[in-house]
Amino acid sequence: MTSISPIGSRETVAESLASLTAEQQNWLTLLMENPTSDDLFLEGLHLYLDKASEGSFLNSLKLQKCGEWIGNSAPARLQIRLTEAAKSSQHAAYQAFRDGLTRSGGLERAYPKAKI
Repeated sequence: MTSISPIGSRETVAESLASLTAEQQNWLTLLMENPTSDDLFLEGLHLYLDKASEGSFLNSLKLQKCGEWIGNSAPARLQIRLTEAAKSSQHAAYQAFRDGLTRSGGLERAYPKAKI
C-alpha cells in the first residue's frame, strides 16, 4: 500500500492563503479534502499567520475573510485544529483570523451542542 504525498509545501499553502483567488481556493479545498495533507495545510496556515503578524501593516479584514472562508470550507475533522491554530497567539493577526473563523460557524456545524 502506498501513501499519497501532498503536492505543495507550507510556503505554497501560505502564499495561496495570502492571495485567496478562486484558483487558489479550489486548490486549498482539494488539499483540505485529503486527510494526509492536514499537517501540511496547518503548517502553511501557521506560516501565513506568522507572516501577517510580522508585517508592518495588519490587514485585519483580509485575515477575517480568510478565517471565514476556511471555516466554511474545511471538513469537520479540521475544525478543532483550526480553532487551536487561531488561539495559538495573542497577536491581533491571530485575533482577526479567529474572529472570521468563529463567524463562519464551522466548529458549531461540525460539533453541534448536545440537547439536554
